[in-house]
This record gives sequence, C-alpha cells and structure tokens, in this order.
Amino acid sequence: MAGRHFLQIPGPTPVPDRLQRAMHRQMEDHRSSTFPAFTRSILSRLPHVVHQTRGEAFVFPATGSAMWEAALVNTLNPGARLLAPRFGQFSHLFIQTARNLGYTVDVLEEPWGEVADPAKIEAALAADTAHEIQGVLLVHNETATGVTTDVGAVRAAIDRAKHPALLFVDGVSSIASLDFRFDDWGVDLAITGSQKGFMLPAGLGILYASEKALSRVDACTTKRAYFDLRAMRANNVQGYFPSTPALSLLFGLDEALTMLLEEGMDKVATRHRRLATGVRAAVKAWGLRECATRPEIASNSLTAVVVPEGHDARKVIEIAFTRYDIALGSGLSEVAGKVFRIGHLGDMNALTLAGALAGVEMALCDAGIAVTLGSGVGAALQHWRVPS
Repeated sequence: MAGRHFLQIPGPTPVPDRLQRAMHRQMEDHRSSTFPAFTRSILSRLPHVVHQTRGEAFVFPATGSAMWEAALVNTLNPGARLLAPRFGQFSHLFIQTARNLGYTVDVLEEPWGEVADPAKIEAALAADTAHEIQGVLLVHNETATGVTTDVGAVRAAIDRAKHPALLFVDGVSSIASLDFRFDDWGVDLAITGSQKGFMLPAGLGILYASEKALSRVDACTTKRAYFDLRAMRANNVQGYFPSTPALSLLFGLDEALTMLLEEGMDKVATRHRRLATGVRAAVKAWGLRECATRPEIASNSLTAVVVPEGHDARKVIEIAFTRYDIALGSGLSEVAGKVFRIGHLGDMNALTLAGALAGVEMALCDAGIAVTLGSGVGAALQHWRVPS
C-alpha cells in the first residue's frame, strides 16, 4: 500500500530516521581499546533519563520482560516473599515471572482500569512485622489498560510502614516518555526496554539499580548466569560487556540518548502529556470512554478505548489495519475484544497523531459504531493548535 503505515500500538514505536541512520553502519570490534569510550557514553547518560544520581544503569541484549528476571535474581534469595498489586496484564505477567522463578507473591487485586492502591500496600507491609516481604513489584504504566500509578505515593506508603522491602518498578511504557523520578521516588530497581520511549527496535533490556539494590547483588545466593550483574559490573567498569553486545541497537541507543537529552526530559514528558490530552478529547468527542476509570490516572503514553456493548474491538482493529493501514493495539486478557489501544509515545507529533485519529474514526464507522467523522480529529486539533 502506498503512503506511510501508521504504527499506533504502544510499542514497538516508529523509529525516527535519525536513529535508523545511526544504526545503519558497519559492525566494529567490541573488545578494541577504543570501545570503552562508546560504552561509557551510553552508561553515563542513561541515568539522566530517569533523574538518577546514585546507583548504576545496565544494558543487556534482551527485552524489558527479561529485566524482570534480572532484577529479581540479582537481589532476592531463593523462595523470597514479595508483594504486588495486580490491575492489568503486565502486572499479572510481572507476578507470574516472579512465581515461575520460585518466589512467593502476595497479590493485591485491583479492578482493571484502576491503579495500585498505596493504602493497601501500606497495610500489607505494616502487618508484616517480621519483614518477611523482601520486595514490592509495581507496574508504573499499565499498558493493557492505559493507567499510570503514582510511584511516589507507593514509596511514601512503604516508608510510612517503616518496611525495608525493595521497590521494583516496571517502567517499560513510561521511561523516556513519562516523568520518572528514580531518586525522588526511592525506586530500587527500574525496568525498561528499547522499543518504546527510546524509539528503537526491540532488543535491549535496560535496568536501573539503586545503591541499596546493588548492595544485595554480591550477597544474593540465587543462581545466575546470563543475567548476572556481578559479571556485568566487572566488565562495565572497564567499558566492556560480558557477552557480545547488540551493536546496532547500541549505536541507536547512543543517538536516542542524544535526542532525548537535547530535548530535555521535562519537555519529553510535557510533549507526551499534550499529545495524550488531545487523544482523550477525541475519545470524548466520539462518545466513547477510556478504560482508565478516572481522568487523573489516565496514561500519557497510550489510551485504551472501550467499544460500546455489543461491539468487538477486534473488528475495529482488523478494519483499521486492512483498510486504512493503521495498526492499533489489541485488548489483552480480561479486556480482549472490549478495548483497542492507541499508542502516542516515542517518535510522534500532533500531525502524525491527527492522521492516526482519522483512521480510527473511519474504522469505527465501518465497524458500525456511530461516530461523526471529523469529530474526534477536530476536538484533538482544537487542543493541539497553537493560536497566534
């Protein structure tokens, strides 16, 4: 099909031309004497993306999901007990990963479309007077339902309970898109990947660790191999990696960091917030509702739209893809067939997003969902336009 394909899933995101050019180059010797300068360029700047001043950042040839495992096995002894709110598919999978690794997880259930409740977390930790719970697993931005939890409020709840548990935060669809305050929020381990806010193909797993988390690494008795941070730290300090790095993706990451930090992380977050509010205006103009139950918890990196009763969101997604060359995110697990998701993170601006909204409107109409063509696009444009 002629013209531009609209990739509006919540990741992978469209890759900017600038990053494609950075990756399109010959391989080089990752053991050469000049390679450490390149490694240090990346590792020294990664913390700025999340406002981290203490601890370390790590990059693996892997994915965000793999960093769940890396974070757990490097800091928790076998059979450790954890606490986790479950309010969507990715919080569910984080819990499942921990259980598959042999850890015990106490689950706090929340309705899908809601976020983690700091009061419930505080109560559970306060009741754990023997401090058996070793960590709290939290998804910052639940990609399945389009909601964002207040990480700072969860840290405050842990502190009020006077509990030493580590705070593990999945930031896969938030880091490099939404405001993320590693130090201020007292995060111990933050997890992300290359294919969302960093605007790259999938293939890099990024892990941020606090000094508290790092103090557990050497003493941890869990068996580790590929994801062993001891080997990674020993090599990184010399400017190398313990195994062959994903060079093309590292070339892209180096340039992505330049792009993000040139713009400034506060401005990156503001840009995503502006795009998100335009999409939310469009959803309202269509007469539809978001999966997020309250405006204040709605995500700025994607919007999950609920289709009316009697309609199947999968039909909207298929029509959008086959007729209008636009890829929308599908509903997962409990919300399968009930929602479609519009990604607005990474390499995106108001004009490209306006085109995507036009495609969504046509797909909705074709699927038999009554919307007025131009209503959502018009509402978004009214929000995005800059009056003279």
